[in-house]
Amino acid sequence: MKLNLPKIASSEITPQAVFEKRRELIKMAAGGALGLELSSWFSREAFATNKIQVKPNPSYTLMEKTTALKDVTSYNNFYEFGTDKADPIAYASSLVTSPWKVSIEGLVGKPKVFDIEDLRKLVPLEERIYRLRCVEGWSMVIPWVGYSLSNLLKLVEPLGSAKYVEFVSLADKKQMRGVNSSVLQWPYVEGLRLDEANHPLTLLTLGLYGDVLPNQNGAPVRVVVPWKYGFKSGKSIVKIRLVEKQPATSWNISIPSEYGFYSNVNPEVDHPRWSQASERRIGDEKGFFAPKIKTLKFNGYGDQVASLYAGMDLTKFY
Repeated sequence: MKLNLPKIASSEITPQAVFEKRRELIKMAAGGALGLELSSWFSREAFATNKIQVKPNPSYTLMEKTTALKDVTSYNNFYEFGTDKADPIAYASSLVTSPWKVSIEGLVGKPKVFDIEDLRKLVPLEERIYRLRCVEGWSMVIPWVGYSLSNLLKLVEPLGSAKYVEFVSLADKKQMRGVNSSVLQWPYVEGLRLDEANHPLTLLTLGLYGDVLPNQNGAPVRVVVPWKYGFKSGKSIVKIRLVEKQPATSWNISIPSEYGFYSNVNPEVDHPRWSQASERRIGDEKGFFAPKIKTLKFNGYGDQVASLYAGMDLTKFY
């Protein structure tokens, strides 16, 4: 589905050749050719260096400047490693991502357990450029790698009684320092309606920028739901359950007045503590002084997903 979005100069779009040069820079940094600063960055696993076979899908792209890899991998929400945006890159190297298994269970005809390598080979991997909009008011444009989650769900044959999909993340106190805190109930749980989970845009995500996911970005497997706020996209998933009733999700349990189950990007519905009408694009050279941009309803994906919520009061079901 080609997105109808305003065009910008082609010079503002990151070409594949630049992606490749970045990988070469990473290798040089590891060898000291670019000095101690980049070498230190590399040693902290700022970037994944396991290239995977992937082809861009022209039906899922944006005519917008992509966010630099260094920003995508260094400015993250991943509370299992801490509440500061810099904590994931500082501490996520403790996460062991191989071996890794994901079980799919609940209201399904054929429950299965997949090894991470099985997931990577299930169908051909695609590069899709999606916006990511976080509830705090910042956003990125990221070349994700994966395929529609529906490809996986159909293999387990959901029963007619299945109405929702629940995603459960790893919660290991030995590997994830943040799990020792009481900031949230662990494990981290998120969920979607089954029709949302089966929408072609919902991405079972196995990489970004042509490489496997870095630890700090939710390795080795996560979901990306581009029309919802970022916290809806569960990271480091170990279990997917199909259920009949709406699952209790982590942020909705913690602060239900601020974090609803649906959490569709909506500039007309403010967070109780700040406006959602505009956003700050991470990586802008002007930093915090960069002019904010207008937030698009459904994060700009309304043509594709608005029909999912026909007749719903989205100020009530926020």
